[in-house]
Amino acid sequence: MDRLDNTIRPYAWGSTTAIPRLLGVEPTGEPQAEMWMGAHPGAPSRTARGPLTELIEAAPERELGAETVAKFGPRLPFLLKILAAGAPLSLQVHPDLAQAKEGYEDEERRGVPIDAPHRNYKDANHKPELICALTEFDGLCGFRAPAEAADLLAALEIDSLKPYVDLLHAHPEDAALREVLTAVLSADREQMATTVTEATAACTRLGGSHAPYAEIAHHYPGDPGVIAAMLLNHVRLQPGEALFLGAGVPHAYLNGLGVEIMANSDNVLRCGLTPKHVDVPELLRIVRFEASDPGVLRPEASPDGEEVYETPIDEFRLSRYVLPQGTAAHELTLRTPQILLCTAGSVQTGEHVLTPGRSVFVPAGEKAEVSGTGVVFRATVVA
Repeated sequence: MDRLDNTIRPYAWGSTTAIPRLLGVEPTGEPQAEMWMGAHPGAPSRTARGPLTELIEAAPERELGAETVAKFGPRLPFLLKILAAGAPLSLQVHPDLAQAKEGYEDEERRGVPIDAPHRNYKDANHKPELICALTEFDGLCGFRAPAEAADLLAALEIDSLKPYVDLLHAHPEDAALREVLTAVLSADREQMATTVTEATAACTRLGGSHAPYAEIAHHYPGDPGVIAAMLLNHVRLQPGEALFLGAGVPHAYLNGLGVEIMANSDNVLRCGLTPKHVDVPELLRIVRFEASDPGVLRPEASPDGEEVYETPIDEFRLSRYVLPQGTAAHELTLRTPQILLCTAGSVQTGEHVLTPGRSVFVPAGEKAEVSGTGVVFRATVVA
């Protein structure tokens, strides 16, 4: 197995302290948003044998196993991250596989440069993802029931929001949510900025269930995404709890430290809370306008001590082992590739001792076990 040397991404929304605290190093003073573990071409993990991308390209069946290559092709189909949000990320949604293929092929056919700021589809893959909290973690996930969203907006007592309140009460669920989100994102920017300023003051005054939106507006003053965010469920994860984000579900991470795993894709359509491009027509084609419960996941324990976060897709499978002092070693050998990540304590795997934030890549079929005292996350695929 290979110890991984991983890149930390300095996105502006990143916490300046959470990842350094996990790693036990001094903060640099700069935002440290995400640490990437895997073979994404944008920031592949490095090993003593070379970049993980090159190892897989040179011998895909040896590194990934024949079953994984047959199902997903000669590439690692997931990307594992430690994500540290010090400010809200953009409100966003991801396409399903068919939508991603269609959108990518259309932009390729029209000659839209892959690095163009208005390009929506960077690849032809979908991007389901799972976030598991390491600390208390706040996010937005899926639409509220329209009547609940109407009550939240009505409590602000702002005249310019009353038409949205009426729409949410007057239409069937999917039509109500579609019309209001369309209206918010298509409104005159100056008028909407005034509405957002008034809404921010009202949310600050009211507190309670309105407080998260006051905090969002503090980071994105005047952004129409603040009003769009009020259509979504606010959820607070406790350590060990997780959220699965499927295709078409609008969401945003607000604050906290977590382990994130996703299909290896860059396809994001933004709804707000961002200075980046918002393609409203394409966004409305992708969003699933249905109210839903956020669906907080808790791991399901198996007899061998593995705690699995069940999801409906095959590109990744995330689980964890909580190792109390004095427990026997756990056998982890699989026919599929694995990344093992320590998030607490000190654990031994092969010749490597892992402390928080340290990880290894285990090629398919390579003998692996973990022992020690701590917490280890295991990322693999369902082949």
